[in-house]
Amino acid sequence: MSNMIRRVQNNSECEGTTFLKTLDRRCLRTRLALQDALAQEIHATGDLARVTVTGVTERANVTRRTFYSHYKDIPALVRCIEDETIEDLAPLAQRVSQVTLPQLEEAIHSFEPSPGATDVLAYFREHGNILSALLGKGGDPAFVERIKDMVSEVVQTRALDGFSTVALAAFDYYLTFVVSAEVGVLVRWLTTGMKESDYAMVCIMTAMLFIRPGDLYGRPIELDIPSLVSAAATQMEENDNGTIR
Repeated sequence: MSNMIRRVQNNSECEGTTFLKTLDRRCLRTRLALQDALAQEIHATGDLARVTVTGVTERANVTRRTFYSHYKDIPALVRCIEDETIEDLAPLAQRVSQVTLPQLEEAIHSFEPSPGATDVLAYFREHGNILSALLGKGGDPAFVERIKDMVSEVVQTRALDGFSTVALAAFDYYLTFVVSAEVGVLVRWLTTGMKESDYAMVCIMTAMLFIRPGDLYGRPIELDIPSLVSAAATQMEENDNGTIR
């Protein structure tokens, strides 16, 4: 049973309309039709701001009255989809964050996906129609930032576990870099048609985290990362103390 069906079962309201707490499959079908129609309208108009209730209802083959029995307006429909997506992705991100460095190393050397990583890509593939519309150029620019914020919040505590004390001053930047990079690559894959397999994308996303400068040009640059971060952290502390202007 999908997460969406469970939510319908557990909620007594479908955006303003009271209905049986048991599964209302007609309500579910209508909601899915409206979401699909929203995606089509975004792709057709090229801009979420130009999407209208009339356009969505005509594509979904439902009346405006039916739309308003589920959602207050287009922003409410968008918000509902985004909230559900964030809710679904949080436990998937949590599972990925629990992977230990030895497990990750073993997966890399075995050319296997990191545990849980393919589940994230499978979710995006399953919901690719609406998510590509909302995360694409004509969608909601704030949505990708919400995803980044959620991932950062979910993985922050785990990422700090065992983190070098020398590099603590740069942790926020490190977390921002990693989350932005991974989410950015994922969105790029999604919005360009998901041509690569889930396995291929997991390999690409993992490799990107460990690429050294020059690696892909056959001229890798060896870096003493701990010393480099330590020097940066020292300068950051001096800036905070007002010794450097």
